[in-house]
Amino acid sequence: MIRRVYGLALSLVPVASACLLSGWIIRNPAPPAPATVGAPAVPEEAKHLGHVRQLTFGGQNAEAYFSLDDKYLIFQHQGEGVPCDQIYTIPVDPPEGHPAVPKLVSTGKGRTTCAYFFPSGDRVLFSSTHAASADCPPKPDYSHGYVWPIYDTYQIFTAKVDGSDLKQLSRAHGYNAESTITRDGKHIVFTSTRNGDLDIYTMNADGSSVKQLTNELGYDGGPFWSYDGKKIVYRAEHPKTPEEIADYQGLLSKGLIRPGNLEIWVMNADGSNKHQVTHNGAANFAPYWYPDGKRIVFASNMADPKNGRDFDLYLINEDGTSLERITYAPDFDAFPMFSSDGKRLVWASNRNGKAPHETNLFLADWSD
Repeated sequence: MIRRVYGLALSLVPVASACLLSGWIIRNPAPPAPATVGAPAVPEEAKHLGHVRQLTFGGQNAEAYFSLDDKYLIFQHQGEGVPCDQIYTIPVDPPEGHPAVPKLVSTGKGRTTCAYFFPSGDRVLFSSTHAASADCPPKPDYSHGYVWPIYDTYQIFTAKVDGSDLKQLSRAHGYNAESTITRDGKHIVFTSTRNGDLDIYTMNADGSSVKQLTNELGYDGGPFWSYDGKKIVYRAEHPKTPEEIADYQGLLSKGLIRPGNLEIWVMNADGSNKHQVTHNGAANFAPYWYPDGKRIVFASNMADPKNGRDFDLYLINEDGTSLERITYAPDFDAFPMFSSDGKRLVWASNRNGKAPHETNLFLADWSD
């Protein structure tokens, strides 16, 4: 489901249900047009972003993450011929004159989300509903207002980068998704409802030794390891009033969650020393560590308090100081990730879209 708040931007409601995100599935989407290169469209972005390239063209593309060697990206795509999100990889720097052609990694069945490379580069993680059904899972009941579905058929899988040797890692009933792995390849962090609430867990890379890290009532999810594997950054929303608690628990019993005020948090790898990083009351999500381990990049709609639809990227110190805005394009910019050397940033954006709800991947050189 939900390393995802695209839904709050409304332009991405279908994708939002994918990490709270039947039909004919093509093996590879059509090759994209050659990547566009140039200065950022918005002058204010030039401080940090240069040599911006658009990597995908059409459909809904999001949650792109680098391989450890920074040569490939893994992401989820939904579009023509692909009714539910599926997982693809593309080369970061294809040969000149040869546009990057996405390659399907997932099964092409059910709905998938939250993909990530193993540090070895030869295997990937992702969550999928295909073991329960080859069809797309049902859309949520919007009579409850704007809600995310928490599909209890999501399980965590690993496969080789070509999709072969598929193995199921999670077995507990419930929502199991939002998984990432440490850079040494030993430990996975993920979100699950196995104990009746949305909490963060860790397990060994083979699925053994599951440990619960959070136990506060509410949604704790979207976790990412720091580069040294000693800390975890995540997003959380904890209901406080009796009305908020009743609403949260009632929806969760129906497999739904209503996104609202999400804040960025950090904790140690064992779940200790939890501390809140942002305190702005907005929808803050998709946090990721800068390689120095001291700063965090994330997406937020804090600059659009009236409508809440305009999301941008921000950088902040772990202690909550030195908040800085990175993107200024209208609508949606989210799901940022730095390359291992900190020299590049990849993210998803509505900018340059040719059709409603179109979201593409962008890559830029990063300047501090």
